[in-house]
Amino acid sequence: MHVPDGFFNAPVSIAAGAFAAAGLGVCLRGARRELDDRTAPMAGLVAAFIFAVQMLNFPVAAGTSGHLLGGTLAAVLVGPYTAVLCVAVVLLVQGFFFADGGLTALGVNISLMAIVTAAVGWAVFRLVVRAVPRGRAIIPVAAFAGAVISVPVAALIFTVLFWIGGTAPIDVSSVAVAMGGVHVLIGIGEGVITALTVSSVLAVRPDLVYGARGLTAPLVLRSADGTTSEVASTPAPAPAPAPARSARPLLIGGALVAVLLAGFVSFYASSSPDGLEKVAGDKGLDVNEKGHAMNGSPLADYGVKGIGNERLAVGVAGVAGVGITVVAGGAIFYAVRRRNRDQERAHV
Repeated sequence: MHVPDGFFNAPVSIAAGAFAAAGLGVCLRGARRELDDRTAPMAGLVAAFIFAVQMLNFPVAAGTSGHLLGGTLAAVLVGPYTAVLCVAVVLLVQGFFFADGGLTALGVNISLMAIVTAAVGWAVFRLVVRAVPRGRAIIPVAAFAGAVISVPVAALIFTVLFWIGGTAPIDVSSVAVAMGGVHVLIGIGEGVITALTVSSVLAVRPDLVYGARGLTAPLVLRSADGTTSEVASTPAPAPAPAPARSARPLLIGGALVAVLLAGFVSFYASSSPDGLEKVAGDKGLDVNEKGHAMNGSPLADYGVKGIGNERLAVGVAGVAGVGITVVAGGAIFYAVRRRNRDQERAHV
């Protein structure tokens, strides 16, 4: 759903940019409560993983594909405020290095793909967790629900924004139906990817899943006849602090997966236009689309200028993107964590 340049007029682009800047400011402050010495590098890995998986367009209908947005996934793994920063870092890297997503539309893209998806996905996730208290077992299900709903919500908000300040006349009802319909399908794919990823991390390091903090499995009583019943469990005495487990194995493994996806699997991604591109072409939303300002970038369009082999070019670009995202995201998250630590020391 990367919006290109030329889709929106100046007032909407400026307003979306101001909203995105304000949202990022709020999230920088909120991320201080979510990041610690272990989750800061985890957040950098999440951003790199989202970059890698966004290269893997999957078919959702005839001639249409979709890709992960990542807001809900990041919110469940590292917290909603940090999630917005993760996706924003990905969008910045894609816009300035890969000519993906217009620079004048950067505010729109951050608002829709980072802020809306993280906020909606996290809200639905928390609602499901509270409504169906099943301990950690409910986490992947709640993550799936949040991801599925967040994508069409973002698509419908795009439609409203285009109706207000798009550069092409539209029949808002038909565009809303088209955008909502295809993005429901994309949302299902997003939900599957989100649930599988969360389940994988939860299986090996549940302590690093932000959405699982404070959850315990219900106490189950089994009677002599084989029937079972759940009872409310009473908090157990706090155990003695255990030595902190290193997150390095998970970080290394996650980084290798991201490199594998971006460097090798991405070449086999669907070449069909994604949901927004398809609807824009069918409904005429793209009549005023402009060329990207970074089309001359060495990594534009996820290739590498000077490398004639297409498979190799895509692979090198993907690995480079993962590296850039890790460095950029890691620097931001460590800076946020360090500032928070300095403030904590100042109040001691």
